[in-house]
Amino acid sequence: MEAEVRHPKTLIEFMQTYPAEEECRRAIFEQRWPHGFSCRRCGHERAWHLRGRGLFECASCHYQGSLTAGAILACMRTDLRKWLPAIWLLAATKKAPSAAELARQLGVTVKAAGLMRRQIAQAMARREGELLLRGIVALDEGFSGGKRSPTGRSRAPPA
Repeated sequence: MEAEVRHPKTLIEFMQTYPAEEECRRAIFEQRWPHGFSCRRCGHERAWHLRGRGLFECASCHYQGSLTAGAILACMRTDLRKWLPAIWLLAATKKAPSAAELARQLGVTVKAAGLMRRQIAQAMARREGELLLRGIVALDEGFSGGKRSPTGRSRAPPA
């Protein structure tokens, strides 16, 4: 049975859960390979971590791949200590921060924050054929239904 992932509910909890780059890497490793490393080329289950380059080298076929290959984090120079809070902020808040606010909060350029924001939003978007919800779902101030206005937006029925 897989261990249940415990997601931080507050920013303080988040910062305590991921205080350094190593904890961020460990969390991504555990999400990517919950049953241990598996080479994406040959499926072998042993690899060496090449610390200097931050890559994993398969013990069988010697394929070298990064922890973030194939993810929205791939090919980005921004460290994980900035990516993970950005993902958390965009997923956990009612009104997502603007690129300028994200840049201010994370200490990155507005251009980098804008790119991060777009990548995260695209990754969070529902794709055709995917389940909308699963597991325990909690709603806060949700509204479903209502009458259609001429502008195409839903509005609440009169009280």
